[in-house]
Amino acid sequence: MSRSTLRPVEAAAIEGDVARALAEDIGSGDVTSDLLPDVPLRARLVCREQAVLAGAPWFEACLRALDASARCIWRVADGEVLYAGASVCEIEARGRALLGAERCAINFLQTLSGTATSTAAYVAAVAGTGARIIDTRKTLPGLRLAQKYAVRCGGGGNHRIGLYDMVLIKENHIVAAGGITPAITAARALHASLPVEVEVETLAQLDEALALAPTRILLDNFTLEDLVEAVRRSAGRVALEASGGIDLPGLRALAETGVDYISIGALTKHVRAVDFSLRVVE
Repeated sequence: MSRSTLRPVEAAAIEGDVARALAEDIGSGDVTSDLLPDVPLRARLVCREQAVLAGAPWFEACLRALDASARCIWRVADGEVLYAGASVCEIEARGRALLGAERCAINFLQTLSGTATSTAAYVAAVAGTGARIIDTRKTLPGLRLAQKYAVRCGGGGNHRIGLYDMVLIKENHIVAAGGITPAITAARALHASLPVEVEVETLAQLDEALALAPTRILLDNFTLEDLVEAVRRSAGRVALEASGGIDLPGLRALAETGVDYISIGALTKHVRAVDFSLRVVE
């Protein structure tokens, strides 16, 4: 995937993420960088392991927040594979700005690249099936748009962004509403323009949901046998999403049941940072 094909995040959202990160780190002032002469510096960013790059806009925004003239010359684009030892980008910036922004810039890059790299592994595992890997709302607080962008960098898709852009009726909503039928009926009455998804935990609940033809049905913790049966009963009438405790070892078999989507919270909540190193070039 090339950077040019990725749906971007609005600049204001990136700048907000960066402003919070820099305020947290710099506080009343960078007392170490203040010791240095504020002269132009050059630096090189290297990746120490194989990964999928994500987060370049956040990295650049950290630098430019402290030095509007900072330049990043990228050798690899977001969504592309990095190999151990690869030169990722070269940076030109004022010395105090470069060193003041370094940690936050790398924090964004290592976290988002971790999400993209994990996503790419899940996407590769279902290649050739009809299933699509998507994320959930189990994101790091305050970084939802960033992490969902990283999922796209890894070749995955996004579920709803928040509680406002899709009606997702889960088990507690069903209990509180008095059942699947009244919950879906209320959703259509109140939010006619939004897609409606309902979570089911049994084949009997699936039959009730299918009769109401929602946009999508989430099959929560179904066995492989029940997933196959759910696909048979749906017969393509409603998109089906599998979810619940899904990991890589069992992913291929799950995808081969014929479900349309597989949602995986681990993409954004179980993040292992990618190892990047920034060094000033003398």
